[in-house]
Amino acid sequence: MPWPPRYDPAYVPPGEAEHWDSHLESMAPEDRDAVVLEKIQGQVRYAWERSGFYREFWRDAPVDPSNIRSLEEFEQLPILTKEEVRREQEEYPPYGRFLCVPPDQVYRIHGTSGTTGRPTVFGISRGDWERIGEAHARILWAAGVRPGDTVMVAAVFSLYVGSWGALVGAERLGAACFPFGAGTPGQTERAVEWAQMVKPAALYATPSYALYLAETAREMGVDPRSDFAFRLMFFSGEPGASVPTTRQAIEDAFGCYVVDQGSMAEMTPWMTNGGCRHLERGMHLWQDIVYTQLMDAESHEVVPMGAEGVPVYTHLERESQPMIRYWSGDIARWDMIDCPCGRTYPTLPLGIYGRADDMLIIRGQNVFPSRVEDVLRGWDEFGGEFRLVVERERGYLDRLTVQTEVSAQVWAAGEGGPQALESLRAQVGDTLRRALGVGVSVELKPEGEFERTQVKARRVIDLRS
Repeated sequence: MPWPPRYDPAYVPPGEAEHWDSHLESMAPEDRDAVVLEKIQGQVRYAWERSGFYREFWRDAPVDPSNIRSLEEFEQLPILTKEEVRREQEEYPPYGRFLCVPPDQVYRIHGTSGTTGRPTVFGISRGDWERIGEAHARILWAAGVRPGDTVMVAAVFSLYVGSWGALVGAERLGAACFPFGAGTPGQTERAVEWAQMVKPAALYATPSYALYLAETAREMGVDPRSDFAFRLMFFSGEPGASVPTTRQAIEDAFGCYVVDQGSMAEMTPWMTNGGCRHLERGMHLWQDIVYTQLMDAESHEVVPMGAEGVPVYTHLERESQPMIRYWSGDIARWDMIDCPCGRTYPTLPLGIYGRADDMLIIRGQNVFPSRVEDVLRGWDEFGGEFRLVVERERGYLDRLTVQTEVSAQVWAAGEGGPQALESLRAQVGDTLRRALGVGVSVELKPEGEFERTQVKARRVIDLRS
């Protein structure tokens, strides 16, 4: 197998085909491990020979990076963290010593926003960009996108690579691409108008944006189910697409089905955590494109199927700036499931449902914002948005207050006095206590109290000093 692989840019399977590459996607997992190992050998050897960072990082590894002989040997290479990437790029700007091609071969520059630290820079070669398009086309095929479909990309076009990745994958597949964007005032109102005119078959955005689009459409007198023509929506950036009540709310609003996707911007092609049109919830791990293992957060050992851990990712086809054994900080559970699509990849059946740094420990109980969202969106009186406020009381205990909007009709009915909504507040608090395993405070707010977003929703407010 040549490394990095080269793909036929003209290849597209017949429209009725279930798989883009039926051989790779449905092979026995143990046979795929041989394919993965061969790619790992090529990727690690390449990085060892061309990256000053990896030569130093792996210097004391107990295995020879130029001759990885098994997946077990590969697991003895050290784990790479975001902090190490940031330090390396700060010392050797802009790419760090990760870049394995000459700088004049960088075709695209993307990166993180740097809202929680120094921005991370991604240098991507033309060959890598073409492979990203190939990978995303293959995974969008699994989602149900076909040539001739129109794909509306309603995400910010900026340093953020997610929107660009969705675009290049849909283009490679042969779909008509509608790079609508997001983030400017009044743009969602325009999205309602354009979606009525263009009638896209697919939408890429965040789950929060899809709910906001539906809400905006209704305010404009447009029925998102009957006046649009969305057949499917694929999402990344938030855990909502695998949160049952959020997913159901989107599917009910638009009369479409939802596909969850997404790993990390650093790991583009990020769709390699990607569901299919048959998967009711969760994401397959496309192991022959980006190799993923779930690791115990403390021991850094691979956890067995059925267990919870932190995804650790490895590029298998990246010549420009490979990330190898990259610690995500996310929380998920993996398993082997019998999916009707026939793919034999490991699956994250609940999607990515939290981050280690977003997990709230309230009186010794782990609380994920996605679990709170699932409870609230299953509540008939829910007004559409919520916030989680974390405070520290008596110096050492953390207290969680769930601020949740109440529908306008219910809020109006409760305006007769301060006690009118008290029974409802107590009911929500009791439901959350049973779901989370710990008591929380609940504050009810009128519908529209919290800002709607066209990008990722920021719902946790940490007031701990």
